[in-house]
Amino acid sequence: MTGDPEPIGAQARRALEQELADLRDERRLVAGTLREPSASAGDQADQADQLRRADQLGRLDRRIEDITERLREAASAGPAPTDVVGVGSTVTVRFPDGETETLRIGEVAEALDQTLVTVDSPLGRALLGRRPGDTVRYDTPDGPATAVLVSIGEPAPS
Repeated sequence: MTGDPEPIGAQARRALEQELADLRDERRLVAGTLREPSASAGDQADQADQLRRADQLGRLDRRIEDITERLREAASAGPAPTDVVGVGSTVTVRFPDGETETLRIGEVAEALDQTLVTVDSPLGRALLGRRPGDTVRYDTPDGPATAVLVSIGEPAPS
């Protein structure tokens, strides 16, 4: 990554916006359970529970701030590139066995998204800055591998 604001694709933007909405809802719930500092301190278990909730609130606030900043940066960066692979690109790659896959290039892994390749993964690093037709080489746990970048943008026709 260049240090400049990086664009994100529409699907990644929607995912971040949904996460932001969910985090704000969770923050409201957690904040509603905290007592005022002037309220009776209670026993040690109550105090420990209050500290855990305050810590949770801090983590939520930091993540909300990170996502808000990322969305702001992406807005100023413009759309994901379509001529070379960058953050937010959707790419179709063909592997040596002939199988093709359409993948998204993103910054942060999403647990359930099997189509996301992060920019810090071996394949993600190999694809950044490449153009359709380029062959990329990258390392896997089983050794070196290659793939051909078929297209950038919408999935390539079969």
